[in-house]
Amino acid sequence: MCVTGPWGFARGLVRLYLETPSTAPCAAILVFLKQEEFSFASAAAPAKSSACMQALRLWTLLATYAVAVGQNQGQKNQECPKLNAQMPEFQKKTVHIKDPGRVEEIICGLIKGGAAKLQIITDFDMTLSRFSYNGKRCPTCHNIIDNSKLITEECRKKLLQLKETYYAIEIDPALTIEEKYPYMVEWYNKSHALLIEQGLQKDKFAEIVRESDVMLKEGYENFFDKLSEHNIPVFIFSAGIGDILEEVIHQAGVYHSNVKVVSNFMDFDENGILKGFKGELIHVYNKHDGALKNTEYFKQLKDNSNIILLGDSQGDLSMADGVANVEHILKIGYLNDKVDELLEKYMDSYDIVLVKDESLEVANSILQKIL
Repeated sequence: MCVTGPWGFARGLVRLYLETPSTAPCAAILVFLKQEEFSFASAAAPAKSSACMQALRLWTLLATYAVAVGQNQGQKNQECPKLNAQMPEFQKKTVHIKDPGRVEEIICGLIKGGAAKLQIITDFDMTLSRFSYNGKRCPTCHNIIDNSKLITEECRKKLLQLKETYYAIEIDPALTIEEKYPYMVEWYNKSHALLIEQGLQKDKFAEIVRESDVMLKEGYENFFDKLSEHNIPVFIFSAGIGDILEEVIHQAGVYHSNVKVVSNFMDFDENGILKGFKGELIHVYNKHDGALKNTEYFKQLKDNSNIILLGDSQGDLSMADGVANVEHILKIGYLNDKVDELLEKYMDSYDIVLVKDESLEVANSILQKIL
């Protein structure tokens, strides 16, 4: 007869697995095989022996599966990294973390969730694109047009005056977001009105992007290509000009099918001349409202409950507000200007702060662990 049988084995397997998940299934197989070998030797009836043999084969298969699960779980546990010991990118002087233990826990959650649960929500200007190169400021999407031959010198001067006035307000550490908000609306509306007056031609955008000094951050190919390879949704949420943004990533060869861009898109007449802007204005401090308007997009990604968020301003922190079922979210903030005044505030709000860092090294190192 079959002595303890498969149910006894199952109970033992579960008990051993809970105690030592990476080795218990192997031990359980050996114990069970030894026990059943002894039992079959004294079997009285071929039918009962055959039944025991079938049970043995069934539970051996189960145990083999448990070995694989145990090994995979053990590997996942080993992959939960210690930032300094296992991720050298975090040892750079540009990296600032207020609570390393919490960051390790979040990254561990992202690793365990894997590709199936991950999505990326990111700003563009000065986050995916560079703030400066060799000491020279790189342009934003707006600046690419401001600096181009498509506008008159008089218009360029007016746009520069607006930038000098309102950029100081945007990064002023003494002002709250609520206080800055109306000034950002003024800045964007005035700038866009000037651009509309210029009668910009859509078919010239590819040329002015090629001629500009815009640069994506070091490591951008690896960032975009790896996310595309694993079909990870990438939501680029920008207060820039969407038509220019799309041209930049298209020319860089990274505008893959997994990328969705939400930004200020231009409206052109039948001759391709700028006549206005589509939809409601997106500026640096109203991304919360824009995020909530994109809830349909996020509903389609209801299973993608793990988020890596990248931004460069306090306004970017609200980009994931449209996601209803957040399990783990890691917020990475680039601090490009007014470092001494803003570092503490950034460290209080972002999990990882990258000071004057022109690379995607940290993000890529985390993706390497997850994917």
